[in-house]
Amino acid sequence: MIDRGSSVLDLGCGAGIPTTAELAERFVVTGIDASARQIEAARRNVPRANFIHGDFATAVFPSESFDAVIALYSISHVPRDEHAELFGEIASWLRIGGLFLATLGARDSPDWSGEWLGSQMFFSSFDADRNRQLVTEAGFDLLRAEVIVTVEPEGPTPFLWILARRNTK
Repeated sequence: MIDRGSSVLDLGCGAGIPTTAELAERFVVTGIDASARQIEAARRNVPRANFIHGDFATAVFPSESFDAVIALYSISHVPRDEHAELFGEIASWLRIGGLFLATLGARDSPDWSGEWLGSQMFFSSFDADRNRQLVTEAGFDLLRAEVIVTVEPEGPTPFLWILARRNTK
């Protein structure tokens, strides 16, 4: 859906494996993550990509500078009251027709923190219908929006997988 050599932004790239590494085989990738340790690992694991240590929720990128933005399991770590604004920012970073691939919460889950996989983590999400609405209102046409259950350590967890295209509005 996007050409080889296109520019891709990976929000919450972590240590760069496996997703960023696979993207970097075909695209010019920029990864951003709030963890300095994860960014150090990403630079070792995926030397052909560019990495930024920072909070993607407050990051500033030039308008229309990416062909695609990917956010796998990362937006749920941003307070849900900031999601609408973040989706609007993501739309502005994309060229018209650019793609947005993300996993979002599928259950209404107000802000909470707790231990997950041995680390203190923050989580927050709206339900799938509200997330679809927010993405659409941000300037995207939904190409696909499907709830898929993932088996997490605490049990089956539904996520809304979206593929959306920035529209001309």
